[in-house]
Amino acid sequence: MKLYLSSYRLGNDTSVLKNWLLTHDNNILVIPNALDVFPDGERKSNSIEDKNKDLVELGFAPKILDLRNYFSKPEDLKNDIKDYKSFFVQGGNTFTLRRAMKLSGFDDYLKSISEKPDYLYSGFSAGICVLAKDLHGLDLVDDPNIDPYDYGKIIWDGVGLIDFVPVPHFDTPSHPESRFMNDVVKYLGEHHVYYKTLKDGDVIVEDIKDRGLCL
Repeated sequence: MKLYLSSYRLGNDTSVLKNWLLTHDNNILVIPNALDVFPDGERKSNSIEDKNKDLVELGFAPKILDLRNYFSKPEDLKNDIKDYKSFFVQGGNTFTLRRAMKLSGFDDYLKSISEKPDYLYSGFSAGICVLAKDLHGLDLVDDPNIDPYDYGKIIWDGVGLIDFVPVPHFDTPSHPESRFMNDVVKYLGEHHVYYKTLKDGDVIVEDIKDRGLCL
């Protein structure tokens, strides 16, 4: 699986995505569940669609995948998305997104396809943070107690596809969450956790098949 991990929106390395389209179809599933901390409505829908415009401009044909439709139905999820090779996971609350992935089985699905080179996982902010092995420290910027699904507990284990904690919006004064990121970095450093900072615009591109699954 190719990972395209951006701090905010698509970042400044979109040539990677354009090259992907040269050898793959343009269908991409957009996962907006990190935004479920906000009520459904026009404001939320407009935010999702605004981010999708970036994909459309590159040549992708985005389709929304709402993981809430698959809670406790992981087999239905796998069946409905089996023909899609590309995913774009939007930002929001990392812990809300983690719950949605767990409840739908999307986390296990990602692990099952992670070493297949013909898949693309792209995303930004919470959409990349959730891939870490452990989410401690990210609670300094995202409230882990916000639970729109009434799951009843915080999931501290990340999906585990990467061996570092991404710290997006670092040293980016224009982003409202940037002011919290120094605290995140301090926490991770004090606990000897491997992390990588990204300013808005920065992108990390990796291929899981080149280094194995980080479970």
